[in-house]
Amino acid sequence: MLAYLIRRLLLAVITVWAITVVTFIILQLPPGDFVDAYVAQASAMGSAISAAEAAALRHAYGLDQSFLVQYMKWLNLILHGEFGTSFEYSRPVAEVIGDRLWLTMVLSFAAIIVTWVLALPIGIYSAVRQYSLGDYVFTFIGFIGLAVPSFLLALIVMYLGLRWFNLNLGGLFSPDYQLAPWSWGKLLDLLKHLPVPMLILALPGIAQLVRIMRANLLDELRRPYVVTARARGLAERRVILKYPVRAALNPFASTIGYLLPYTVSGSIIISVVLSLPTVGPLLLHSLISQDMLLGSTIILLLGVLTVLGTLLSDLLLMWIDPRIRAGQLR
Repeated sequence: MLAYLIRRLLLAVITVWAITVVTFIILQLPPGDFVDAYVAQASAMGSAISAAEAAALRHAYGLDQSFLVQYMKWLNLILHGEFGTSFEYSRPVAEVIGDRLWLTMVLSFAAIIVTWVLALPIGIYSAVRQYSLGDYVFTFIGFIGLAVPSFLLALIVMYLGLRWFNLNLGGLFSPDYQLAPWSWGKLLDLLKHLPVPMLILALPGIAQLVRIMRANLLDELRRPYVVTARARGLAERRVILKYPVRAALNPFASTIGYLLPYTVSGSIIISVVLSLPTVGPLLLHSLISQDMLLGSTIILLLGVLTVLGTLLSDLLLMWIDPRIRAGQLR
């Protein structure tokens, strides 16, 4: 087990390094750079910037250097626990991200927990009560969750909240706590505003995992060992929960690998619609303004989440299924 974990951690480090290379290359592909975007924005506002001033800015930001030199400088900063200085905000990237990163993680993990807590029992119920009224209701809701874009659902929820209850459901804090330092009052205010964006973000994942769990469990319930267990008079609850559910959890657990980054990247448009102070709108703005270091850092964090999610799903699969554990430890 230890050797397997060490091998996976080494592969994770190599994968993260590859993500830094690909991220930096992709963000270098669009024509122009931050200075060009800044000059165009200044011209649109009626302020002219000369070619000499643009060249001086490009030299100050290090954008006149080669791709390899820029990448090596950024990689050296990462190895020292830093991410450089944002061009747009003229502040360290870690400071710009600040609380947005933690709020994004809180929202994402809350959405994942809700996804699992709701999808697992609903999927089991739909499989055990196949073609019942409840199964049809959950199937219909699941199709709606898969078909309706999350941002459209967010707009509908905001409209209904304002029309029926005169409530503004946007944001994660009340106006009094938006700029206030952290306290118990601010934490309680966050918990009060968290359910709406959490459920909107979790709904597509719930709909998808319910369908996966239902299909997997239906396949397992038709296996000979389940028929034999029922013929021997084993209690129905024990017949279902002891082996079929555990076997059906394999594909269920493997979804963590993409569920973690999906909840972060999928929240970008939702965050814009609901005015959430997460890294999603920050990433969108950095890509528009070509703030390379800020955008690269946020994309790198998404890649790290993917690697961590994949590692976590592999460890869960080894714990759930002894066959996988035996195969990996040989």
